[in-house]
Amino acid sequence: MKHKMTEADIAAQIAQLVNMPDTDIDTADIPEAPIENWALAKRPGLYKPRKKPVTLRLDTDVVSWFKDHSQSGGYQTEINRVLRRYVHDNADRR
Repeated sequence: MKHKMTEADIAAQIAQLVNMPDTDIDTADIPEAPIENWALAKRPGLYKPRKKPVTLRLDTDVVSWFKDHSQSGGYQTEINRVLRRYVHDNADRR
């Protein structure tokens, strides 16, 4: 019969890992990820950026277009997605 871990067992293991110095962790069997992989890296699905309410004047036709074409998450989320992509694509232009 397999031993089922209790919440206390799991909590004890987590506490042990948290308190373990990085130098004691053996990562020899974990291969390094090629640098090219980082170009394709994405934030995990649970990432939720902090929001800052602002007053922003947008052209009526632009807002209407986003309201009509937003697939999921609403038009404000879609505008954020487009702006985030623009910022990401132009980050080196400073």
